Amino acid sequence: MLEVKGLRTYYFTLKGVVKAVDNVTFSLGKGEVLGVAGESGSGKSTLAWSLMGYVPPPGRIAGGQILLDGEDVAKMSEDELRRKVRWKKVSMIFQGAMNALTPVFTIEDQMAEPFIIHMNMTKREARERIVELLKEVGLDESFLRRYPHELSGGQKQRIVIAMALLLNPELVIADEPTTALDVVVQAQIMNLFKKIKKEYNISMIFITHDLSIIAEIADKVAVMYAGKVVELGTSEQIFLNPQHPYTQGLLKSIPKLRSKEKISWIPGTPPNLVTPPPGCRFHPRCPYVMDVCKRDEPPMVEVEPGHFVACHLISRR
Repeated sequence: MLEVKGLRTYYFTLKGVVKAVDNVTFSLGKGEVLGVAGESGSGKSTLAWSLMGYVPPPGRIAGGQILLDGEDVAKMSEDELRRKVRWKKVSMIFQGAMNALTPVFTIEDQMAEPFIIHMNMTKREARERIVELLKEVGLDESFLRRYPHELSGGQKQRIVIAMALLLNPELVIADEPTTALDVVVQAQIMNLFKKIKKEYNISMIFITHDLSIIAEIADKVAVMYAGKVVELGTSEQIFLNPQHPYTQGLLKSIPKLRSKEKISWIPGTPPNLVTPPPGCRFHPRCPYVMDVCKRDEPPMVEVEPGHFVACHLISRR
């Protein structure tokens, strides 16, 4: 359904070119959920914006392909993206729910507009469909007349999720949808995503820095570091047999209730993507660094069917 090949998205700033997404490749089938994990600044959100054709200036897609049902989204004009792709084929649940809602319009006005413009519905027809969607996300008809400031964080997030489902898209991108929510509301939102996955059978890309959340919902996992995918595989492969030192470090930082293993962390900080380190971008923080890591970029190697790792420790075995 979705095939990304060698995607490069750069920000052309006065201080230099920020290589936020650099040669990223992956695929996603119908009904699959891909979890994208990594620290802040690893390129996760820029990847999401690229798939929507929403890269903010001074950024732009500098190379590669984004094939959605065989059509290259990266080569489409703004008009084509609006008519063919956004919200019809691909929709997005934004990181800040409050920022995604217009404060001076009611929830009904904001949700009805796509139906009226894209589906040529009357306001009454749009209202009937909106009420159905609100029920799907656990909200009643009374929310239609409310303004965003009258809703709690969890309610706003549910509204944004309902808006992403308005036009029955094939792919929904969720960019850190549980950030800034308390633990109880996080659990409710995750249960809602599981329900959507089961009932709608749509493909999803779930972006977060929290691997424990990805473990709940994802079929496949892509681990990003400094603009690159360093490990890609099924959830079982990533969580039970992590191969890249960065993935191992992320997993060791998660508290485990039934284990005596101590929590550890990855020293240092992600690199400046204007001048990333040569070779493997993780080598300044890697406990297993070798001379070759400082010189040559590691190739992506398939260690088992469907499990890919970019690390010289693997490629030199």
